Amino acid sequence: MTAFPPGSTIGILGGGQLGRMLALAAGRLGLKSHIYAPEADSPAFDVAASHTIAAYEDEAQLAKFAKWVDVATYEFENIPVSTVEFLSARIPVRPGAKALACAQDRMNEKSLARELGAMTADFSAIDSFADLENVLDKGFAVPSVLKTRRLGYDGKGQAKILARADAEAAWTAMRDQPSILESFVNFRAEVSVVAARALDGTFKAFDVTENEHRNHILHRSVAPAPLNADVAAEAVAIAEKIAEKLDYVGVFAIEFFIVPDNGHDRLFVNEMAPRVHNSGHWTMDGALTSQFEQHIRAVAGWPLGSTGLNAPGAEMINLIGDDILTWEKIAAEPGAFFHHYGKKDARPGRKMGHVNRLLPKKPA
Repeated sequence: MTAFPPGSTIGILGGGQLGRMLALAAGRLGLKSHIYAPEADSPAFDVAASHTIAAYEDEAQLAKFAKWVDVATYEFENIPVSTVEFLSARIPVRPGAKALACAQDRMNEKSLARELGAMTADFSAIDSFADLENVLDKGFAVPSVLKTRRLGYDGKGQAKILARADAEAAWTAMRDQPSILESFVNFRAEVSVVAARALDGTFKAFDVTENEHRNHILHRSVAPAPLNADVAAEAVAIAEKIAEKLDYVGVFAIEFFIVPDNGHDRLFVNEMAPRVHNSGHWTMDGALTSQFEQHIRAVAGWPLGSTGLNAPGAEMINLIGDDILTWEKIAAEPGAFFHHYGKKDARPGRKMGHVNRLLPKKPA
């Protein structure tokens, strides 16, 4: 298929910081962006050529949107699958509904990883308190964690079951939503693979990244992750298998737990994000092609860019809530790359921006 040339318009569903950074990357390539989002104060509006404020379920507005853009994508995985299916009947949407449906359900994610031969935590579908009691009575390991199957992120929609007596409170926290019970994984680190797959099946991954969380929110990412080369290669291979299985087009992330086992590291797939990812923000300054440009390239049908590094290593620090108020100090720091998301209110726990730094040597 012919690539969409400069001057074409990329439709982006979602107007948050990821949509904003996608629009900025598209502009660098001579491509226009049209943001579609229900929130009137969406930060991506500020950097896009045009925008639509409407609900994702508004088919009349979606039909107009489809006439105004050449190809569409989305910035987060909670876009309704029906929205992507509606648009896909009119214009190309990349990645497609198949990948979105998989990533929206933790059962689907875990089942796909197992189908492809990857390891995961033990898991079981839970649709009622009776289901939970039955699974625990049959010997499912405690401690464990109960999660909603859909719409959870940054630690939301989760409840720990540290002892059998915690089960009822955990189910109450799920508010009767379809859930998944997962065993605890005794991991020493969490890493992610951020990669892209093009229309022709070309696959390229950035260096595996190690991630540190605070209060269930990503705090710091460093690349390359301090892993043995064979473990890093295995993580990338698993990501490629998942992308092929889903006929994926665009950038995505696979999160892994690193589990020690008799002196060796084992990989456990945690979850998938069908979009550009917070743990890939370091690529904006640390890689020859940022994850945002790479996604736009894939969506527009262009060749993928190089994933090589600009320095031996790179780090990203999220600026959460009032952290953004240190912007002058960061701006004065030699070698710091400051990225502000254009959000007005610095609420606790809200991602307001990030700072990247290049490292003179590989992380140890």
